[in-house]
Amino acid sequence: MEKANLKSYITYDSNQFTKRIVFKDQSSTAFVLNFQPGQTLPAHKHPGSTVYLQVLTGSGEFTIDNQTVKVEENDLLAVEEDEELAFANTGEQLTSLYVVLTKIPNEAYAKDI
Repeated sequence: MEKANLKSYITYDSNQFTKRIVFKDQSSTAFVLNFQPGQTLPAHKHPGSTVYLQVLTGSGEFTIDNQTVKVEENDLLAVEEDEELAFANTGEQLTSLYVVLTKIPNEAYAKDI
């Protein structure tokens, strides 16, 4: 059993979004992405993995396969492996997302940024 408090993973950087790994095992990972207003996550896919996202704080816009999805605090999304995903903090508040990858495509997906 492991226990974590998400508040300790909510850290912001004025230069780029941050990623803080909360849990990681051989096949899956959970982490927090943190965005200041205007910061973005580039479009990418998660081969072999389903991605579950929860908006912890703030708001923004996901682009999933060229479709814009506006989100706010407490919204949840599930994104499949073949769907391209991007995010932008389009609001004026700090935004944090809790993310779970059901399978780690490669080690680059499970590192702090």
